[in-house]
Amino acid sequence: MLKCSRVIKVIGAAFLLCALASCSQQFTRQSCMAISSQAQYCLAPTVKALNAQSEISLSQMISMSHGQDNHELLTQLELTSQRMTLVGLAPLGQALFTLVYDGHTLQSEQSRLLGDTFNAEYLMAIMQLIYWPTLQVNQQLTDAQLLDTPCASALCKQLVDADGEQISISYSELNPWQANISVTIKSADILLHITPLE
Repeated sequence: MLKCSRVIKVIGAAFLLCALASCSQQFTRQSCMAISSQAQYCLAPTVKALNAQSEISLSQMISMSHGQDNHELLTQLELTSQRMTLVGLAPLGQALFTLVYDGHTLQSEQSRLLGDTFNAEYLMAIMQLIYWPTLQVNQQLTDAQLLDTPCASALCKQLVDADGEQISISYSELNPWQANISVTIKSADILLHITPLE
């Protein structure tokens, strides 16, 4: 009877793993993407952001507003000299997506609940616009420029293309890794508030 119970548990665990696996799908994504209607951005190597640090690990809460819709997302950003990893979780902890960029290829695994049209790599590009040095970002941009601009906050940046300002970023302090950050994406009518978590 005990052996039978163990077999049932093993079979049940196997079915559960299969069910979980079927809830996600994997993609090989393009590392270059349209960042506005006029501009393209190609993901930069991670070593460009590390400076003297060997690795960076950052947990964040992202609040997103789009029209009347409001959403929250937990993210974990991991940087080493070899790769950039971005994991997205729903507020209750369900895994939504995992992106891994090794400087050449971008692999994406995401929940089927997000649908086939959800492109998490756009969020990875926004993270690079936020945290990478402005000079390094501009080397990856086509038909646009990221500019440091004067403002009432500790630091502000604007991505400007042929249509004018498309993305604006403001930081609560000069060290972006510790700052509360607001991002306005004009063309998509999206406002992001990014708060680092301890």
